[in-house]
Amino acid sequence: MAAPAFAQTPANASPVDNRLPLVTVHKSPYCGCCKLWVDHMRAEGFEVKVVETEDMGPVKARVGIPPAKGSCHTAEVDGYFVEGHVPAADVKRLLRERPKARGLTVPGMPIGSPGMEAPDGRVQPYTVELITPEGKAEPFARHGEPASR
Repeated sequence: MAAPAFAQTPANASPVDNRLPLVTVHKSPYCGCCKLWVDHMRAEGFEVKVVETEDMGPVKARVGIPPAKGSCHTAEVDGYFVEGHVPAADVKRLLRERPKARGLTVPGMPIGSPGMEAPDGRVQPYTVELITPEGKAEPFARHGEPASR
């Protein structure tokens, strides 16, 4: 597997440039929740390019998604990957803070995450994980309320 590209400040970035970078989303042409996540990102001000593919495995391997950390779609933004239903606010924080990392992931498809909204508004508790350059997962953000018992 080729070494993943790590985040670097783009050569054309300027401190006064407040535009959000392009998000390239790799997804199956048949996935509805992926389309809803793309809609979420666009509503939050990102320009999004969609690349439809039947086989996501090579994309995930190229960007360095660790085993068991995958989801249904993979995005690339400004040198980072964004795997799965990560909220746009967390992507914006990643881009603002620019940690040394491969990217963010929400493994699986938690109910209530962007693109996986439930009709009743319920949000299954989930953690957005930061994947370090070494491929380790660290908590980056938590969403949803703990389920009542």
